Amino acid sequence: MSRLTVHHLNNSRSQRVLWLLEELGVDYQVQHYARDAKTMLAPPELLKVHPLGKSPVITDGDITVAESGAIIEYLVERYGQGRLQPAVASKERLQYRYWLHYAEGSAMLPLLLKLIFSFMPRQPMPFFVRPLVRGIANNVCKVFVDPMLKLHLDFMESELAKSTWFAGPEFSAADIQMSFPVEIAATRGGLDARWPLLSSFLQRIQARQAYQKALTVGGPYQLMS
Repeated sequence: MSRLTVHHLNNSRSQRVLWLLEELGVDYQVQHYARDAKTMLAPPELLKVHPLGKSPVITDGDITVAESGAIIEYLVERYGQGRLQPAVASKERLQYRYWLHYAEGSAMLPLLLKLIFSFMPRQPMPFFVRPLVRGIANNVCKVFVDPMLKLHLDFMESELAKSTWFAGPEFSAADIQMSFPVEIAATRGGLDARWPLLSSFLQRIQARQAYQKALTVGGPYQLMS
């Protein structure tokens, strides 16, 4: 039995950790966790693995690593044998590091805001309050969230115009890290034909054999629907 375990929460960022391991051909096992059907929050069992009780998190023997970017860096450095990362001190290596941090540090904020303000009017509330909440949510999205989303989508599109993949001409773990915000943008953030290079990026990553294998391992991935 592998000592490397992915503590995998359905429909979450941990799906890309499974994908990375399939790309690397690393032996691992999966501990599955299911979201609460009503709150969509992670179950309390994850608190036994990490104090924040969130996914992704991996255990590798007596080592516990959380946070998507940190997990990807750890796995590539420990098991990659030089694969899926540009050469040290190269221009591409700097870009690689940038996208590993950008995916969660910058790209996810407007996407999460879009999700929150889209869900607000659907929550239980007195009928006479709903039009007010809907108006506030729509206005925040129109004035603040949607322009910020467009700014980031335009930025990512322009970067893909410079090279085939985010960190240069070769596919890398940075593309795996960037997959989650781009998939979220496609399903809930307005990504459409106006950004053809990002759409092409999605088609290319989803066609990869390791990506497809990770879906069979991880189970239903409803971000894709």
